[in-house]
Amino acid sequence: MTTNSSPQLWLYDTTLRDGTQREGLSVSIEDKLRIAKRLDQLGIPFIEGGWPGANPKDVQFFWQLQEDPLKQAEIVAFCSTRRPNSTAATEPMLQAILAAGTRWVTIFGKSWDLHVTTGLNTTLEENLAMICDTIEYLRSQGRRIIYDAEHWFDGYKHNPDYALQTLDAAIASGAEWLVLCDTNGGTLPHEISQIVQDVSSHLSFVISQEPMTKDIDAPEASRRVGERTIPQIGIHTHNDSEMAVANAIAAVMAGAKMVQGTINGYGERCGNANLCSLIPNLQLKAGYSCITEDQLTQLTEASRFVSEVVNLAPDEHAPFVGRSAFAHKGGIHVSAVERNPLTYEHIQPEQVGNHRRIVISEQSGLSNVLAKARSFGIELDQQKAEAREILQRLKDLESEGFQFEAAEASFVLLMHEALGGRQKFFEVKGFQVHCDLIEGKETSNALATVKIAVDGKNILEAAEGNGPVAALDAALRKALVNFYPQIATFDLTDYKVRILNGHTGTAAKTRVLVESGNGRQRWTTVGVSTNILEASYQAVVEGLEYGLLLHSQAEAAVKASS
Repeated sequence: MTTNSSPQLWLYDTTLRDGTQREGLSVSIEDKLRIAKRLDQLGIPFIEGGWPGANPKDVQFFWQLQEDPLKQAEIVAFCSTRRPNSTAATEPMLQAILAAGTRWVTIFGKSWDLHVTTGLNTTLEENLAMICDTIEYLRSQGRRIIYDAEHWFDGYKHNPDYALQTLDAAIASGAEWLVLCDTNGGTLPHEISQIVQDVSSHLSFVISQEPMTKDIDAPEASRRVGERTIPQIGIHTHNDSEMAVANAIAAVMAGAKMVQGTINGYGERCGNANLCSLIPNLQLKAGYSCITEDQLTQLTEASRFVSEVVNLAPDEHAPFVGRSAFAHKGGIHVSAVERNPLTYEHIQPEQVGNHRRIVISEQSGLSNVLAKARSFGIELDQQKAEAREILQRLKDLESEGFQFEAAEASFVLLMHEALGGRQKFFEVKGFQVHCDLIEGKETSNALATVKIAVDGKNILEAAEGNGPVAALDAALRKALVNFYPQIATFDLTDYKVRILNGHTGTAAKTRVLVESGNGRQRWTTVGVSTNILEASYQAVVEGLEYGLLLHSQAEAAVKASS
């Protein structure tokens, strides 16, 4: 819990630049604008928008934000130092940076002598001149500078004297932040701590050499010594050793005041430090002020929003924001959490906008069933036979290959059936599916015929699809929509198949999970059979049935309130 006296940390999000370097991740200008506005709502102070001039998309992104600025965040342009043996004033890429119109610019330069001589193919002295010239030029154009010391930790370990000279060059030129980058992601937390302390000592020495003077222009985080701005330290870590979050926290504990990272840890290779883990750890546990408490409750939604926009499945097991982060499966765990959540939860899930879930599986005890039933508005009496009957039925079905922790809608229907209250919206009398495989074509045509009964009336319908499951789903909807118009709003949003015992060859048992939705809610149902069409039929039919149950319950609630 933070207070008014909590030390301030400055968050810097680089999802729109570093995060988009993740393999398989691509975003449009519209995507970038949507993410930037969502991060602005989350309270992130600095949002790195990209490298203007590197590609047309980033140029247009910054132009559009000039027309429609963010509410509170500083949008930051990113660029390298000028090229060797040139001048910053004549560098075309720096003109694109100025045209982006941002108040803050992040410039990265080389800290590691190996990169200077091998990567840039220039001298150590010229690299220092590149840092000075670039920052001084941008400062002369009214820009404020965040200096990213690329490969800082590797450079410092190999040649500490030269690495510190690169920081001195940035300080002398007017940088207001020195961000130490673990670019290769190979440093360990104890090394991070020691090196950040070394840099802090170096900055203290620099400060002691000249008297402090008032600087009316510098932000709260920077100070002025004579004509030089003495910056504060920031940290930028990569996850190649699975240490990005730990390393960032270690740097903060050693004195860093800015933390750079990405939403969901997106980034090149193994990713960047995950802000969705860093923010709650730093704010709820280490006592730093990052964003407001209300904004913190938006963290889970923001994480899922970004994953949706970039079209990547969310990590269900991600700390803090994952769907399973506060899920409880073992019977002993559930029983304890029901009495006191502190027994198996390190924070209250609501603090980060998440919620507790009770998972149902063959490992469940009676406490799981009771808690899960309550979450769906079903009160079970543990002294009565129905509760234990549901538990036994659950275990029997899961031993056959069903998986109810991933298909809670099917479990709700199972409970209603055990209690004798499963509403029969329709009955499937039978179905047939016919497929035509046409040589030379990548797709097959399928025709499904279904016979169903609704209120004693038999209906026979047929429909085509680009596969047998699509045809079966279409035929069922066509047969039912005249009786239940709301089915027109149902969508089959996901379809997953798992072979359970592949060693039996074509006789293997198949599990099918079907996710359905109605535009407001989503639910998942399961089917298991040695016949993949039979398994699909079970899951699709239960998906329709559960959607009708939700609609029926919503109508009943409206009537009860009126």
